[in-house]
Amino acid sequence: MTGLGELIAPRRLGRDFRWLMSAAWTSNIGDGIALAASPLLIASMTSSPILVASGAMLQYLPWLLFGLHAGAIADRVERRMLVMLAHGIRAVVVLGLVIFLLTGTANIAIVLIVSFLYGTAEVFADTTSSTLLPMMVKPADLGVGNARLQAGFLVANQLAGPPLGAFLFAVGTFWPFLTQVLAVSVALVLISRIARQPVPGREEKSHVAHDIVEGVRWAWANKPVRTLIIIILVFNVFWAAPWGILVLYATEHLHMGPVGFGALTTASALGGLVATLCFGALERHVSFATLMKVCLSLEVVMHLSFALTTNGVVALVIMFGFGAYAFVWGTISTTVRQRLVPHSLQGRVGSVNMVGVFGGMVIGQALGGVIAQAWGLTAPWWFAFAGAAITLAVMWRQISHIAAAKPVLEDEGPDDAVQ
Repeated sequence: MTGLGELIAPRRLGRDFRWLMSAAWTSNIGDGIALAASPLLIASMTSSPILVASGAMLQYLPWLLFGLHAGAIADRVERRMLVMLAHGIRAVVVLGLVIFLLTGTANIAIVLIVSFLYGTAEVFADTTSSTLLPMMVKPADLGVGNARLQAGFLVANQLAGPPLGAFLFAVGTFWPFLTQVLAVSVALVLISRIARQPVPGREEKSHVAHDIVEGVRWAWANKPVRTLIIIILVFNVFWAAPWGILVLYATEHLHMGPVGFGALTTASALGGLVATLCFGALERHVSFATLMKVCLSLEVVMHLSFALTTNGVVALVIMFGFGAYAFVWGTISTTVRQRLVPHSLQGRVGSVNMVGVFGGMVIGQALGGVIAQAWGLTAPWWFAFAGAAITLAVMWRQISHIAAAKPVLEDEGPDDAVQ
């Protein structure tokens, strides 16, 4: 490849990476469409902030129930096949929702059940997909690889998908979900083109529960990884509190309408794309520790800004900034963790991290719905601002230690990374 192709997916990352990237981008188009269409569907059935927040919460709840099992299973089977199976289940679940919508029998209960089932399949797809990249590229290329995957997430999931989802929803409630089925199905085919990956080496057979405990213990004993997971969990509690009722905040508080709600996600994606173009220079000239501190500080400022504004245009500007620093944070935190964890534990430790990510989101969205119900649609933003500010102050010094930690070799213990 030359020119634009080489810029997007450098030849040194290999053929399998290009298939992985193509599958991730395609799947994210479908998920991005649902990102706008799902809350709009729920909001068309109820105006309760608690029920609206429950839609997203039930999609993330499976991470708490099955996340650790998904990581343990990913470390004992061929990971490519597990991703394909998960994509197939996701397509069937959403196709069921399409049938309910076409027959006019869909209701809020069915939509919430679909959210939970789809989220369960997504646990296994995302956990396992995150283990493939470290098997395909060199450690030095993990930053580039993660940046490309994050760029696809921004373009497909955040930029192109939501406005398309809002438009398709306006045409007909079933169209965005039918399109999602098509996108996930194509992603399944693309994943199948990846060469068979070796099953992670195991010294002896063990029960899944033993593997889960081993992964949790390793993550807890490795101080940089443990601290990173705690930071992500706590920050996601506060981030998710207002995010779960964002559709109501956008349509009722800012009076932006369904398309305006989709535009908020688009603005975030545009900010992320700008960060994508700048990430290489940032990685070369600014330390990871500094970038992590800046990103978390901007998170605090964003919550305060949303709490204060009543203008949709201002909200779009804030969301643009959010997209920029969120992309940088996501790429750095993922790269740091992948560099620290041995290949044989990538699935399990990655699942512990994802349980922290989505556990925080489930807790935050549940709190956000209750807070909004009791004190109004801006109250969750004030809650997020205060909580994130306190957390950042407590964790400020630890961030430098996380970024400076050394990788652990396959035959070393977790404490060998702490220097």
